[in-house]
Amino acid sequence: MFSYYGELSTELYNFTKPIGHSVGGDIEYYLERLKDTNGKILEAAVGSGRVLIPLIEKGYTVDGIDYSPAMLDSCRKRCKERGLTPNLYEGDLRHFKLPSKYEVIIIPTGSFCLIEKLEDAKAALECFYNHLLPGGRVIIDLLIPSDWHTGETSTSTFPFSNEEGILLESKSIEMNWVDQYTLTYLKYEKWRKGKLVDTELQRFAMRWYGVEEFKLILKSIGFLEITCSAGYSYKKDPTKETQLITFEAVRK
Repeated sequence: MFSYYGELSTELYNFTKPIGHSVGGDIEYYLERLKDTNGKILEAAVGSGRVLIPLIEKGYTVDGIDYSPAMLDSCRKRCKERGLTPNLYEGDLRHFKLPSKYEVIIIPTGSFCLIEKLEDAKAALECFYNHLLPGGRVIIDLLIPSDWHTGETSTSTFPFSNEEGILLESKSIEMNWVDQYTLTYLKYEKWRKGKLVDTELQRFAMRWYGVEEFKLILKSIGFLEITCSAGYSYKKDPTKETQLITFEAVRK
């Protein structure tokens, strides 16, 4: 019934978040945190290359992995247009096995929260740990649903031209306080010359964590030197208004 980052959601993502588009300052923050990195970097949930491509163009060696074939196809196309040839892998973050070990693994802008179940999130962190070199770092952004309103609906239109565009309907379905996730239904409709030509329905669940909770999870995997930073300000303490927290931890 539901798609997972299919062709329409990928097309809209590319339209609203082009290559190099910084979401809340994420690209600038990651460039700063990676400035002393000399080895390979893995971007988990690489998507269509919005972050990966600017990093490569700054001289970093970056691989990418994603679960969505549509997103990866877009990423490959965009890399090819720029003469870039990174290693891009289709895989599940819960149980992937790549041929390289990495100095840093990054997962920017809340994509880790798309792993809905706690046991799956722990499995992904174990995969990250196993793919890091000793002393390697993981950098993970987590979103906090501090402005959530169950039942809220919105409709947005995105015209690609005078004849074609996408209409997006979003409905906030549920805040699950016990299992710690929010659920949104997203309906994408592509229109051409006033006629509906394609649709996608996406179940969009986002898991959230408490600060101390996530620190304990990282420690349970074996990570050390854990820091958290609010709003892309390194080591800034989160407050109750904080909507994005970046965790950084080191493999022993």
